[in-house]
Amino acid sequence: MFLTISTTGTPERPATDLGFLLHKHPDKAQTFSTSHGTAHVFYPEASAERCTSALLLEVDPVALVRRGKGKGRGGAPDSALAQYVNDRPYAASSLLAVALSTVFKSALRGVCAALPGRAEEPMQLRVEVPALPARGGAELVRKLFGPLGWASVEAEPVALDAQFPEWGDSRYVQLVLEGELRLADALRQLYVLLPVLDDAKHYWVAPDEVDKLLRAGEGWLAEHPEQKLITSRYLSRRWGLTRQAMERLELVRLAEADDLEVEDVDNAVDETTDTEEKPVPLAEQRRDAILEALRTAGASRVLDLGCGQGQLVQALLKDVRFTEIVGVDVSVRALTVAGRRLKLDRIGERQAARVKLLQGSLTYTDKRLGGYDAAVLSEVIEHLDLPRLPALEYAVFGSARPQTVVVTTPNVEYNVRWETLPAGHVRHGDHRFEWTRAEFRSWAHAVGERDGYGVEFVAVGPDDPEVGPPTQMAVFTRSDETEKTKKNTGKTRNTGKTRNTGKTLNTDKTEAEKEAKAA
Repeated sequence: MFLTISTTGTPERPATDLGFLLHKHPDKAQTFSTSHGTAHVFYPEASAERCTSALLLEVDPVALVRRGKGKGRGGAPDSALAQYVNDRPYAASSLLAVALSTVFKSALRGVCAALPGRAEEPMQLRVEVPALPARGGAELVRKLFGPLGWASVEAEPVALDAQFPEWGDSRYVQLVLEGELRLADALRQLYVLLPVLDDAKHYWVAPDEVDKLLRAGEGWLAEHPEQKLITSRYLSRRWGLTRQAMERLELVRLAEADDLEVEDVDNAVDETTDTEEKPVPLAEQRRDAILEALRTAGASRVLDLGCGQGQLVQALLKDVRFTEIVGVDVSVRALTVAGRRLKLDRIGERQAARVKLLQGSLTYTDKRLGGYDAAVLSEVIEHLDLPRLPALEYAVFGSARPQTVVVTTPNVEYNVRWETLPAGHVRHGDHRFEWTRAEFRSWAHAVGERDGYGVEFVAVGPDDPEVGPPTQMAVFTRSDETEKTKKNTGKTRNTGKTRNTGKTLNTDKTEAEKEAKAA
């Protein structure tokens, strides 16, 4: 990646002052290590009349791929897709923006102890970027840089292949900016707009990126006509961070309009009083969603399959409409903890008669679980090895057959929103898998079709427009017509279609049923 900054001067104000402002001596070629390669700063020309500083970033493609496997946290989508052969080491992007902030840190802040007055004054600048990704074309480049005080913004599209003009233009442009600006302002604009035009970042966008954006955008972003696009792209379209940044930028705009400090405008809250609402934990939101689904279904006799330490059983016990509650878990230790939580040895007889804790495996049929209105599998299925899942399906949907079944499971797409979860990791060490929304819906529809249940899906937690909610929930409702048919014919459920030879096609399901019935 390559970028040059040039200026002109006079004998009184030599162009070589650029070296002082950038804190890089024109007579030296300097090298700096970055997390993705090596940055070089050198001066192709340095005289009193004209001075040019060049930043060359040599990206290590292997390091780029190793540090960014997959999308999301720390992942560079383009590098993960094309591995070692792609345009990332050559086209200006967030990698170059980070190198700018690392190599020219003092210049970005407008600090120059040697020439403090010169750092505050505009100077004639020419900035060239030979290969700049522009998702939006040359027109977007002009819309972004045009309102920022540049006298000339040239964005010449780069042909896919000069030998074959009929192929058209690539998504890259050759950028040339000319105008009279403060050097710090020009560098801050480039720091923000390079990744905005590329519309990608090579690292995970955390909440502190809002502060970085506002610092770099000070003095120009609040009034920019493309403020929303810049903010959204810079923050990788994370809507929560984008909204936060937009609100803070509006405060900046209002403060500047009234010649006030931001603190004087944003004074509606008494800092001595805690008025902030605490977020509701996801586990509590999940229990509330399950309870609502059970109430809507009109269930009164409920199974909590995989009840763990009894949190859901405790919540069910507080609602008198649930007359019989059975918690089932394979772990005796978990059931002991649940018993202590529910205070089964101290509650009254009427309450004690409503609740029962059973030890049992959910991958085997159990006659004790038949005849209930509803069953709940809350954060359970992901703890099973996938080959064991058909056995659970048969034990619950084929054998116990409650009128309503509620299933919740993590949405793996949302994992990139957890700040403390490393990329590629599941939410719990015992999770054997975590499904996308499409995978979960496909599984639920297949189970419903096979066992005579209709299914509806509910989002639990904040529903992110890009990655969905943190928890996905399916509510299965048994078809009465299917149940009548089963009773009238006396036939067991169809375990698979057969050919003329009489062989069963769905052998996996048949084996699962045999395994489940073995208990």
